[in-house]
Amino acid sequence: MKTLFDDIHLLAQLHSLNDSQLDELDFGVIAFDADIEVKRYNLYECQVTGLKQERVIGSQLFTDVAPCMNNFMVAQKFLDAREAARPLDETIDYVLTWRMRPTPVKLRLLSSTNLLLQYLLLKRTT
Repeated sequence: MKTLFDDIHLLAQLHSLNDSQLDELDFGVIAFDADIEVKRYNLYECQVTGLKQERVIGSQLFTDVAPCMNNFMVAQKFLDAREAARPLDETIDYVLTWRMRPTPVKLRLLSSTNLLLQYLLLKRTT
């Protein structure tokens, strides 16, 4: 399966993939609902963070799972898009710092006004 991190149609592709297909991706996928509760968490993300899916699914993304992203650069962008009823598709350079050594990554923030889940994607950079 070929799914590219920067594909323009990635949001629709992610929404249609089952859990096994998400686990085959070469980037992290965290899907969460309007209450910011994690609903999907793929294998790549487990390997990067060291957190197991069983611990993460059902947890609050920006307080329990990734508090280092609870800021204006990440969490606030999702909230602003939802409040303005507009889609979000933004890629940013970021450094993860919680529960690990500082790790440079690219984050892609994806949401749509017609999908129940929002997606936070993570790809390690060099």
